[in-house]
Amino acid sequence: MASLLKWYKPPLPLRLSLINRKTFASKFGETNFAIRSSSAINCGSKSHPLTTCSETIRSNSGFSDDNSLRQIKKELWLHNTMSKQKEVFKPKVEGRVGMYVCGVTAYDLSHIGHARVYVAFDVLYRYLKYLGYEVNYIRNFTDVDDKIIARANELGEDPINLSRRYCEEFHLDMAFLNCLPPSVEPRVSDHMSQIIDMIKQILDNGCAYTINGDVYFSVDKFPEYGRLSGRKLEDNRAGERVAVDSRKKNPADFALWKSAKEGEPFWESPWGPGRPGWHIECSAMSAAYLGYSFDIHGGGMDLVFPHHENEIAQSCAACRQSSVSYWIHNGFVTIDSEKMSKSLGNFFTIRQVIELYHPLALRLFLMGTHYRSPINYSDQQLEMQTLHDCESVVGQQDDANFKGSIPPETTTSVNKFNDECLTSMSDDLHTTVVLAAMSEPLKTINDLLHTRKGKKQASRIESLAALGKTIRNILSILGLLPNSYSEALEKLREYALKRARLTEDEVLQKIEERNGARKNKEYEKSDAIRKDLAAVGVALMDSPEGTTWRPAIPLAMQEHQCAAT
Repeated sequence: MASLLKWYKPPLPLRLSLINRKTFASKFGETNFAIRSSSAINCGSKSHPLTTCSETIRSNSGFSDDNSLRQIKKELWLHNTMSKQKEVFKPKVEGRVGMYVCGVTAYDLSHIGHARVYVAFDVLYRYLKYLGYEVNYIRNFTDVDDKIIARANELGEDPINLSRRYCEEFHLDMAFLNCLPPSVEPRVSDHMSQIIDMIKQILDNGCAYTINGDVYFSVDKFPEYGRLSGRKLEDNRAGERVAVDSRKKNPADFALWKSAKEGEPFWESPWGPGRPGWHIECSAMSAAYLGYSFDIHGGGMDLVFPHHENEIAQSCAACRQSSVSYWIHNGFVTIDSEKMSKSLGNFFTIRQVIELYHPLALRLFLMGTHYRSPINYSDQQLEMQTLHDCESVVGQQDDANFKGSIPPETTTSVNKFNDECLTSMSDDLHTTVVLAAMSEPLKTINDLLHTRKGKKQASRIESLAALGKTIRNILSILGLLPNSYSEALEKLREYALKRARLTEDEVLQKIEERNGARKNKEYEKSDAIRKDLAAVGVALMDSPEGTTWRPAIPLAMQEHQCAAT
């Protein structure tokens, strides 16, 4: 990732190149984000207060009704941060999954580190739905926080209004990235009563104390503190967003409630006016929608400590039956070995990236590394032109041209591809293997479309239809299926021209100049034109029908990648 960013300097803020050869995809339209009302916290409940995912979510999942993939479903294994190993996934309630993922603190545009979190959990969400689970996916917004207040003061804006505005911007980013909307998106400002009730429970259970309107959690009262992160209590220090306060009994104690300061938003509470600490928000909201006992809690690796560690402590302090079966965390996006973050100022927003590259190119990039590993640049590619041509050829055929039988070699190829993809997805979501596995069926499709032998193959159309449908199903699971292949290709060309700072007419003029040079046997000039276009990411393709162009990785980056390998 670091080498990728180094190659692209201003005035272009970031040129994230995944479009080597003919890739994809189209912009996605607005998505409906249904917000449901909170349910009461139910301590010790044996079942989840699960809500069925809306038909909007189901219809947007893109999964085929074909059962061919479902017949070879694999047992799902997920890496559990708590146990530090992969475990077979077994939900608390058969057929139903409760999943909570920590959302953004909404005070600015989201960066590609955020994109990685929510693409990773969108893949998990999609795969659980594909496996047939009814998933209640909760992803919160933090709209009450020190950073929001500081930014609002800078801009002279109301903090809640500022946060609301950036929540909507986040929705747009997620729609661009083709992330399905969660079942519920609770906001801190709408859940003060649940937060206050939970703090009361913690105080009543003797695990917190008050100081002049502030309420602190006492980590000494929770002997298991540190079991998620592996830290020993004596090694802990005040964590991120936790101010050092000499009044605390232990430096690691963290705020559950902060007394109001002048000019800050506040809510009334039994301890006086104030607002919640950062950590208590997620404990209260996850309990409100999933109960104290649910299946999956996720977020970025940076949340393991202190955020998730503190969530465990305060949730257990409020209710002894509190239990999360699987803690799942994705790796960082790094730049020069440093985590990308707003606080370090080394981040690129999603908007900066998709200004020059298709949003699904960013999604593909993020999936090109296993979700738990630090992300690095990979030259993943997808032959969208091949899929478009396959769809076009099949679509032009009358029903009479389909003989109804698929050649054995095609059936073998389809089954092998399905099995490899689902085995990899069920092995802790190894999307990298799935993407690599597509090369074989795509090669077969290309042979059937363009080679003399392929065009003469018996049941050619049936083979193309079967292979195309299989790839579409896998792309749906990955969230990489565009609305239209033809629209996708057109958009990719527009992005490529924008990056190259050329118009279509200018590229066509260069092609005509090159054709003239070749006709006059001026091969040095012809090669120079091709190389100049390649340098800005425009590749020329010669065929008996003439010369066309396609988006490509700029030549300088290709050479840099070769030197690095």
